[in-house]
Amino acid sequence: MGEYVRRVKTGSGATAVQIVSKTRGVRSIIEHIGSAHTDLELEFMVQTAKTRIRERAQATGQTELQIDTPADPAGPRITMQHSYSRVLYDTLVSVYDRLGFTDAVNDRVFRDLVIARIIEPSSKLDTIRILDNLGLKAPSYSGIHRSLNQAAKGNYRDKFSAACVAFRGTEHLTLVLYDVTTLFFYVEQEDEYRKPGLSKERRLEPQIVLGLLVDEHGFPLQLHSFEGNTAETLTLVPVLDRFRAQHPEVTVSVVCDAGMLSAANLLALETAGYSFIVGSRIAKTPPEVTEYQHDGSELCDGQVFECRQWFGQGERRRERRVVYQYREKRARLDLRNIEKQLEKAKKVVAGTTPVKKSRFVKISGAAKSIDQVLVESARQRAGIKGYVTNLPVLTVSALRVIDAYHQLFNVEASFRMAKTDLKARPIYHRHREKIEAHLTVVFCAIAVSRHIQEATGVSVKKFVQQLARVQDGVIRIEGVEHIVPAAIPAEVRELLTRLGDSGAGH
Repeated sequence: MGEYVRRVKTGSGATAVQIVSKTRGVRSIIEHIGSAHTDLELEFMVQTAKTRIRERAQATGQTELQIDTPADPAGPRITMQHSYSRVLYDTLVSVYDRLGFTDAVNDRVFRDLVIARIIEPSSKLDTIRILDNLGLKAPSYSGIHRSLNQAAKGNYRDKFSAACVAFRGTEHLTLVLYDVTTLFFYVEQEDEYRKPGLSKERRLEPQIVLGLLVDEHGFPLQLHSFEGNTAETLTLVPVLDRFRAQHPEVTVSVVCDAGMLSAANLLALETAGYSFIVGSRIAKTPPEVTEYQHDGSELCDGQVFECRQWFGQGERRRERRVVYQYREKRARLDLRNIEKQLEKAKKVVAGTTPVKKSRFVKISGAAKSIDQVLVESARQRAGIKGYVTNLPVLTVSALRVIDAYHQLFNVEASFRMAKTDLKARPIYHRHREKIEAHLTVVFCAIAVSRHIQEATGVSVKKFVQQLARVQDGVIRIEGVEHIVPAAIPAEVRELLTRLGDSGAGH
């Protein structure tokens, strides 16, 4: 038994190159190398097949046969140099350019840092390896640090933010979404920037706070960092002020979750002239709902109530528009959670569970009991969500207010992408300037990734995996290198078509 190279003409006119074996006259295909459309591709695939046969023969002690394969011509010797993901790299560069990033900042090293983070999030030193694997000339380690220093000193992020707004088109920017997250650090000593604070990840280590402003589709517009002990509510107005200073011609309404709802914060937004839609915590059943249910009427799915309510005390007291909506799905979830909390409370009252803070337990001296009034109030509010806004009824309907708020999942999705796919946490950076430069790399990577995801309908992780397997070959003939383009599979071609058909704006 032995292996040899076989060349077979296909119905399309190409030449298939295979590694086959023959035992007692029976031929078996061991491996299909590919289909060649040119003489250069054919020579490359034949040489590849022979190399693989020799490697297997050395490993098993077998010898290769030369059946069906003509003797090597006396012509030029062909050797395989390397392969690389040209299609993947060129495609990411194309998206980077399309977003206007190269026009904003002409820094090739920085661009390659962004592309390397999308392909394989890792340390800056590993960026050199990632680019080498792509068959590219990677920057030096000192060159990477020079680029990061320039990113901090040259206000790269402001320039990239302006490019993002220009790409989306200011005429489409009527609604922006805002949220915050935290990134922690393994450091023994806090500093003026990395401080312990309220952690989204329930960590005790020093951290920084990130505020991300996106459009209603989740495309990033601005990214800002704050000291780790900064309250969420204190980040919103500075971010909006920065956005308005850079784009005074744009009038937007901001949407954020209930964590931003404080009388001081809403007052600051109104004083600064901003329109907002903010999620509302419901401490008691809205009077409008109570009145509706008074005669036994049942709430129906999607039912909406509107009212005016007073917020704040004294000089800060303001009347604002509040929209409420009841959803059956939300009610089922709320009621399920209420029953779980009630069961815990009963165990506390019965003494089978140690006394601790429980939502429905009422303690009077040494006596413990279930607070039935509180239980019934919670059940009555099940399924109801509130939204506070200063947008007038004639301008924005109640359903539009609700729909706008529900777009917040897009900013949450961008944060998940940053923290998982792009591994945003700057593990190896210590100085604020380098951390800020790293976050600028992440900001650009989010923009490229979100555009790819929006245009193709697949995650950036899957997109990279699909394109990475398309490898161009580099061969050497008599000392001269030649590139053998890869055959692009149909599914990859479809992704590239979708990406090519996408453009700026909506």
